[in-house]
Amino acid sequence: MGLGILLFVIGALLGAVAGFFGARAYMKKYFQDNPPINEEMLKAMMMQMGQKPSEKKLNQMMSSMKAQQKRSNKK
Repeated sequence: MGLGILLFVIGALLGAVAGFFGARAYMKKYFQDNPPINEEMLKAMMMQMGQKPSEKKLNQMMSSMKAQQKRSNKK
């Protein structure tokens, strides 16, 4: 009985450690493949849409995107 509990605890700990490193590797790969939007990307998108990207517009869009991200993370 005690051996079974010990093996269960050891297995749970090993699973947690393996899960942590697996998730970490997955997130690194995900952010490499899909980097978060930065000011240069916004500037390029605005130019493609035919808008002239001023510094003020870029700052407004970045701050609104960060605010939207914070709101979505709170839910």
